[in-house]
Amino acid sequence: MRYRPFGVSGSAISNLTLSFGAAALARGREAGLDLLYSALEAGINSYRLETADPVAAEVLGQALSHVDRKLVYVSVTLGAGEGPGDAGARDFSAEGMTGAIDRVLHFSGLGWIDMAVLHEPGETELAQSSLAALKALRKTGRIRLLGIAGGGPVMDAYVSTGAFDALLTPFDINAGWPIRNRIRSAREQDMAVFAYDFYIDRRTREPDAPVFKKGLFGLGGGKRPADTPKKDAFGFLYRTPNWTAEAICLSYVLTDPSVSSVVVGPTDTDRLAVLAAAPERDMPPGLAAQIEMARVVANAA
Repeated sequence: MRYRPFGVSGSAISNLTLSFGAAALARGREAGLDLLYSALEAGINSYRLETADPVAAEVLGQALSHVDRKLVYVSVTLGAGEGPGDAGARDFSAEGMTGAIDRVLHFSGLGWIDMAVLHEPGETELAQSSLAALKALRKTGRIRLLGIAGGGPVMDAYVSTGAFDALLTPFDINAGWPIRNRIRSAREQDMAVFAYDFYIDRRTREPDAPVFKKGLFGLGGGKRPADTPKKDAFGFLYRTPNWTAEAICLSYVLTDPSVSSVVVGPTDTDRLAVLAAAPERDMPPGLAAQIEMARVVANAA
């Protein structure tokens, strides 16, 4: 594992951040612990709770109790709901966020949360009372940093406020200029940048599905025949010897020095091992250039 600076804090954070939640616990508590212990052994020191779910918090706390708390970084996602029944719940109220943080701290025994991350808040979803509650949580030491997560245009406004310490953004090999410009703006604000959704399996497109050319603001456009070079622009990702397409995409995102860490979500130790090995591997010669050329083809008019 390799490490990068965590914003302006001077701390070192692992290239990978392990996302932990219901999917990782689907096979039981022991499987979840096994995944976390494997992550620690691989050198991962950054962990993201997908929700404030008490069970996930307790399991993560148990695994991290075996290491010095100051050497690991834990973030909690706020506003994303807890479990299947609350998948659509969005609660950015002062009471809701304070309760979520207190619940995680109670069940995990972590002592503090390194970063509270607001999950895709809308333009008007954060009331003044909610911001005051977050400041109070920081003042009491229950949380230390604030992050904002999302890929929509409203993220530009949140980045520009200077109120957040980190940006969590979708960022894959074909990320457009709005995302790339937002990352640059975040770095100019001295925000740490975490990338997620770094891998999109392009084989899931139906063989005969039409590809649409996007118009202004991503709307409109006409059909493009499915058998054009654009359809298989990234096909080489699945034909590179000794590499999985997912590992290539991860390595490519890590070539951007603005990215502090990439959020990964393996649910088994085998897939975790493949991803954890990627930061230590050099991409095959010419592959980065091939990706850039594929981006041009994929987005060609």
